[in-house]
Amino acid sequence: MNTSLNDPPAINDPPPAQRQKSLRPGLAWALAALIAGAALLSLWRTPYAPNAMNVPARLQPPSWAHLAGTDEFGRDIFSRLMAGSRVSLAVGLGAMSISLLAGALVGMLAGYFGGWIDVVLMRLMDAMMALPGIVVALLIVAVSGVGIANTALALGLMGVPVIARVTRSVFLVGREMEYVLAARALGASSWRAIAAHILPNQITAILVAASINLAGAILGEAGLSYLGLGTQPPDPSWGRMLQEAQRYIGVAWWYALAPGLTITLAVFVFYLLAGDLQQRIQPAGRGALD
Repeated sequence: MNTSLNDPPAINDPPPAQRQKSLRPGLAWALAALIAGAALLSLWRTPYAPNAMNVPARLQPPSWAHLAGTDEFGRDIFSRLMAGSRVSLAVGLGAMSISLLAGALVGMLAGYFGGWIDVVLMRLMDAMMALPGIVVALLIVAVSGVGIANTALALGLMGVPVIARVTRSVFLVGREMEYVLAARALGASSWRAIAAHILPNQITAILVAASINLAGAILGEAGLSYLGLGTQPPDPSWGRMLQEAQRYIGVAWWYALAPGLTITLAVFVFYLLAGDLQQRIQPAGRGALD
């Protein structure tokens, strides 16, 4: 049957805004897989050795030979971005794991048991949130020394209060659910009620906060490396590359553009992933990340 331009759209056709939202999670997961794939591939192969210097080829613009150009020592920027992705993901995942485990434990105890446990733990979290996060990270790294493990520890501790508050809020609701009350009435212990009933049904909200924490940790690692307290040269790091590119911004714009765009893309992707998880909780689209 012929249709005209004035015919109304088919009922089954989703509106453009809905189609755009349906494409967003797929794009986020594809870009995240691309970043993770580049990090894994760099363990075995990169176009050039990330630390190999070639002074005659210094500060060359992007070309087929060097996709992102070269730096002041003639090192291939694209290869160093690939190697730097290992550092960013390692620190990000390490920091997320620390904040997720510690924050979930604190929030679980505070939200389920309440009383003086809730008061003491939440006041401790308030005290941690009152301190500027980057200042705390700088102090921890300055005292314990630079390195991937110490950077992940510092950034992980920064994220504990947020995870704790999210976990506490979902446990405050979860402990009053009928299936939890029924389990307790049948003799289930507090820990069984937490592990078998509350946590499996509330884990998605906690994972949303953890995904946001992962994005923040990647950005935090770049910031610490930019300040010279993260990965040390000659090993590549996105933040360190951005700091080194400052001196050449007028003559080699690509040098700063490549790590800057990479950091932006990585943080943006993991925020999109958090938004995807948020949509799974609130399918109507009322999430704060939209």
